Amino acid sequence: MNICKERGVSQDISGTIVSIILIGISAFLTGLNLFNKIGKFAGAGSLIPITGFANSIVSPAMEYKSEGYVMGVGGKMFTVAGPVLVFGISASIIVGIVYLIFNTQNMTLV
Repeated sequence: MNICKERGVSQDISGTIVSIILIGISAFLTGLNLFNKIGKFAGAGSLIPITGFANSIVSPAMEYKSEGYVMGVGGKMFTVAGPVLVFGISASIIVGIVYLIFNTQNMTLV
């Protein structure tokens, strides 16, 4: 993050760049079958939410690769993370609708 800020990138964009790098590294390490070995050594320290979520998406994809890319990888990729995605998307839609209703009526939400 400090490297990004030294190059003139704002705090918010630096945080986004670091998150993307963490996701990429954890997906890459999962593909090489190293993420679980690091998890056994480091314990819960390697399973911070963003890297653990990337691992939970990539692991089933790697496991079901032999069944094909559509039915295997595409169908099984979200078996673990699927409920989390459904809840997150549903909650964001509901919050967006509530915000839209209150915003069009010139009311403020606290």
